Amino acid sequence: MPLPQPVAVQRHPHLAEPLPAGWVRVDLHSHTMWSGDSTTTPDEVEEAVVASGLDVLCITDHNAIRGATELADRLPCRVIVGEELRTHAGEIIGLFLTERIPMGVAPAEAARIIRDQGGVVYVPHPFDPMRRNMAEPALYELANAGLVDAVEVLNAKTSLRSLNERAAQFAAEFGLAAGAGSDAHVPNALGAAYVEMPDFDGPHDFLAKLPLGRIVGHHWDEHRPWTPRILPSVSAE
Repeated sequence: MPLPQPVAVQRHPHLAEPLPAGWVRVDLHSHTMWSGDSTTTPDEVEEAVVASGLDVLCITDHNAIRGATELADRLPCRVIVGEELRTHAGEIIGLFLTERIPMGVAPAEAARIIRDQGGVVYVPHPFDPMRRNMAEPALYELANAGLVDAVEVLNAKTSLRSLNERAAQFAAEFGLAAGAGSDAHVPNALGAAYVEMPDFDGPHDFLAKLPLGRIVGHHWDEHRPWTPRILPSVSAE
């Protein structure tokens, strides 16, 4: 039987209403300057977390976990170490990671490595071709093999609502938990989409409580445009 899916709420995160006792706001998909295509410095992440009211931030840099591990003890919120990994068939996110996963592996291998670390297999922007989405045959193969834990049904950078809706339909079809993330590559986009959910302790509890939450968010074009800057080089490790 499909899991109950969160209810989508259109509300600006900076004007968020008080949460029920014991609930937290979780942005499941974000980037820092360790991603290479993001300009967001540690100071800017810290300021953006305060401004957005996030309680938990999943830092999912491209093929890197160093930013997440370095910021884990610095930010005024809980940090989940993640990685948005490019497989040969598109991108997949691992959450609650302890080690970096090398890019270029097959999707099924990536999912198994994530699981071997005790992590959560989270598929971002599954039907958005502008976001390096996973190819549909590989996506359905993963789902049919039981190698997907949750699906991003609201990506704030996905411009077409129909693509997010298709992701929600896919999650319901396979009984998968639904998540949301800003996919922020600049600081003022952080928290553009997130999940309000009961607080959790570790990956198993996270997956148990994610379907009980509600999705909050809006689209990328409501934020200020990206401004290019030159930042120090950082290692992907």
